[in-house]
Amino acid sequence: MWIVRLALRRPYTFVVFAILILILGIFSIESMPTDIFPNINIPIVTVVWGYSGLSPEQMANRLVSPSERAMTTTVNDIEHIESQSFNGVAIIKVFFQPRVNIASSVAQVTSVSQGILRQLPPGSNPPFIIQYNASSVPVLQLGLAGHGARRTAALRSWGRTPSAARSPRSKARRLPSPSGANSVRSRLTSTSMHCRPRGCRV
Repeated sequence: MWIVRLALRRPYTFVVFAILILILGIFSIESMPTDIFPNINIPIVTVVWGYSGLSPEQMANRLVSPSERAMTTTVNDIEHIESQSFNGVAIIKVFFQPRVNIASSVAQVTSVSQGILRQLPPGSNPPFIIQYNASSVPVLQLGLAGHGARRTAALRSWGRTPSAARSPRSKARRLPSPSGANSVRSRLTSTSMHCRPRGCRV
């Protein structure tokens, strides 16, 4: 109750403090940077392998397992590893310790992935290595599917034919809202689009 007695004895002092807090609060709100996708340092690196024609089990045995073994013995400060295998695509998430130097970890993962290419099936390409960030979460995903050999072949060649300039991916790149439109081609074809907040309006 001492603070109540002090406020009753010195009312002007508490009024000044209240006005000061109000002014500082307004100044902080006006000067505070705002971002819908803030730059959050999350120590997660994603490795995406692609090999058209392999089943999920083959992707796990021939691509994911050698990659995980190489990373656990070479890359520093790994907390744990998670992986998912699909038709022609495998995703490996490498979780690091909280205070790790993420730039050095990305360099190590890249070096290890390049070094094991000779142990993988012939024709394997280097993986996509992505540092996880809140702004890299796709806002819009477009999935295309075709029934029959002719439509499936057309989807798999999507983006590599002379008519690629008229494809939805090329049209999406020219819009003002998407910041990127990437496609993943395998037996299942998908497109992910990263949109700026003001442009994501239907």
